[in-house]
Amino acid sequence: MEKEFREIDEENGWNSSYGDIRNKSPVLPNKIAKNPENKNRNRYRDVNPYDHSRVKLQNVENDYINASLVVVEEAQRSYILTQGPLPNTCCHFWLMVWQQKSKAIVMLNRIIEKDAVKCAQYWPTPEEEALFYKETGLCVKLVSEDIKSYYTVRVLQLQDIKTGEARDIFHFHYTTWPDFGVPQSPASFLNFLFKVRESGSLSLQNGPAVVHCSAGIGRSGTFSLVDTCLVLMEKREDPCSVDIKQVLLNMRNYRMGLIQTPGQLRFSYMAVIEGSKYIMGDSSLQDHWKELSQEDQCPKIDRLSFQRQCVERCNGNRLSDHGENTLESCSKPQDDGNGSPESLVRRRQQEDRKASTAQKVHHILPSFVPAAEMQDHNKELSEDDDSLKEDSYFSLQRQPGEWYNGNRLSTEDQEINENNSESSIKPQDVGDGNAESLLRKRRREDRKACTTQKVQKIKQMMNEVERKRKRPRLSDT
Repeated sequence: MEKEFREIDEENGWNSSYGDIRNKSPVLPNKIAKNPENKNRNRYRDVNPYDHSRVKLQNVENDYINASLVVVEEAQRSYILTQGPLPNTCCHFWLMVWQQKSKAIVMLNRIIEKDAVKCAQYWPTPEEEALFYKETGLCVKLVSEDIKSYYTVRVLQLQDIKTGEARDIFHFHYTTWPDFGVPQSPASFLNFLFKVRESGSLSLQNGPAVVHCSAGIGRSGTFSLVDTCLVLMEKREDPCSVDIKQVLLNMRNYRMGLIQTPGQLRFSYMAVIEGSKYIMGDSSLQDHWKELSQEDQCPKIDRLSFQRQCVERCNGNRLSDHGENTLESCSKPQDDGNGSPESLVRRRQQEDRKASTAQKVHHILPSFVPAAEMQDHNKELSEDDDSLKEDSYFSLQRQPGEWYNGNRLSTEDQEINENNSESSIKPQDVGDGNAESLLRKRRREDRKACTTQKVQKIKQMMNEVERKRKRPRLSDT
């Protein structure tokens, strides 16, 4: 395996190796995911579970969730790979965890990444007592939280409200793995992986662990592939017989597009090679990984991202402000096995912006529009193309940091207004010695004007909802 890795590296052949995997990957039916009633349960239109391996919710009218059961019989491993929950699918996510008797959730993304919301906040923060999901009759409580430099381990209590039965769920959250990218080093990744393993959450005694990132194919695929290969190396008499590419192709029979970039494929090789040394008997490596990962150092805090994540909640789920991620910037091409990587990256970015806009709209409109009218409006939007949502609420998309009830401006808006105010101060004002007070006054006036514009935009949206509500339908004629 090391020899194969060196040869590909020397020839700069990772793109070619990844292309071979793409060409050999199966294309299997995924009709259920494309049903109209399931459209709003998919984070991305081009990442869907196959019909034969999708996880089915039990005892509900609609059993669909964007999740796949990946089974590797030889390794005696099974994983549920899924997308980062949407605000409207958090209840389905927890219902799946409960019904599948999962012991752990492995989260490999952050709430906001690269200027987009990648996942809803589906677990309670230390400031909150619990999150209730009435649709599925479940309650989630935070029991403990251990924050390391690049990952966090939480213990969550998941309870059936009707029966009172409760279970503890591990939540392993890798907080520094960039989208479309790879971890800082194989040592830090393996240190995290073995933390998950030591909890017993991946063993057959428990239900399949739930592994997710944003789409549930790139980082989630990398985690599952490395863990599977290391298990196979432990079980086989000849560890070198493990073929990483073939294992990946087998796993792609259960969920499309696992491993999204050549870089992630290369990193998987590196992690398996490093992990195999521990399996071969070098027990000191685990302590070495821990030391190299510097997990006990204080984690770096992105204050701007933290503020965005703590701003709002909608139906029990925090809505993060749409903004720029200053810690993670990776623009490697994405691939799901279909189409060119560059176009898919652009499509994913568009989907992220639409998801972020839709979340804000669903938070804002209910306070202005009756529930019955909102249901009609949402139904109409879901029947149209996703671009309608973006066009209808384009102005909202351009107001990332806004609090509509408190009329807070985004950082960008404030900077623009401040610059405009400073440039609009007349020379005679400065000469009078009152420049500071005039500047503050001008800023207040600018904020008032901006707030008035925002109110007008909201009124326009309300009028649009009203027009659609009164629009005659075929069923009325």
